[in-house]
Amino acid sequence: MPDMNLAVSPRVAVESTPRALAGVDFTSAPRRGKPIVWARGAWQRPGLLKLECFDEDRTPAAFAASLRRPGPWLAAFDMPFGLPRELLATLGWPADWAGSMAHYASLSRPQIVAAFAAFCDARPTGSKFAHRACDAPAGSSTSMKWVNPPVAFMLHAGVPALREAGVDLPGLAAGDPTRVALEGYPGLVARALIGRRSYKSDARAQQTTERLIARKDLVDALEQGRWRGLRLKCTHAQRDELVADAQGDRLDAALCLLLAGWADTQPGYGRPADADPVEGWIVAADGHGADGPAPAPPPAKARRATARGR
Repeated sequence: MPDMNLAVSPRVAVESTPRALAGVDFTSAPRRGKPIVWARGAWQRPGLLKLECFDEDRTPAAFAASLRRPGPWLAAFDMPFGLPRELLATLGWPADWAGSMAHYASLSRPQIVAAFAAFCDARPTGSKFAHRACDAPAGSSTSMKWVNPPVAFMLHAGVPALREAGVDLPGLAAGDPTRVALEGYPGLVARALIGRRSYKSDARAQQTTERLIARKDLVDALEQGRWRGLRLKCTHAQRDELVADAQGDRLDAALCLLLAGWADTQPGYGRPADADPVEGWIVAADGHGADGPAPAPPPAKARRATARGR
């Protein structure tokens, strides 16, 4: 097991243009009642990440405009960035990331469902779906799942937008180094803090007192810095907003903001040495849970060197 002593506290460097941070709760069909939510933040001091505001994109065009917002910024997105290698090989789809994503984007949703359903139908009970290598350590759903949750459609809508915007996708595709997009999974942080307690639901009948209490406990843990030593600073109004959000959209965006903050402190954004260049990788899916305080943001020169070295 690698040494996980992360208790490093260099001074925060003063940059001419500090990098903004964001967490993004994505939906494949943004609209007024279910927008794409951005939780925007910035370092206040080492280990203390201030939640500045929430922004909403209610249309795909608005999301595209947000992606083109000038940098420097780093954001963690709650959506998959790739498909399982096993699935690609079985379906005879391109085996490289760019080719597989271009082919996937060319398909309609009914075509995707038909292909994935046929794949599942040919497999035995208990192993219907293929998984990416990063799914198990993150605890995330397979990116080929088209219902409950429909992450396959999130990939279908989200990755083409990222590619069109020309953002940098470390480990997958080089782009504008001042606009960096990473795959995040809010459930990774939530489970490290409150276990498998459910804290959200889109169904009004399932927006229970138990889930409300779980959200309170989760927000308490974020403010106390119980995930890798990173503490989220919220105003009283923001805290109330996170707890009251029964669908969990803002809370998931805030969890992704924390993931973006952690990635911002790590060499190469914390990308594992064995990250799959076809399937992609998930921030902090390293099996270490909530353990270990995070180091301070690296100096500007180190960040520039990291960007040049990718």
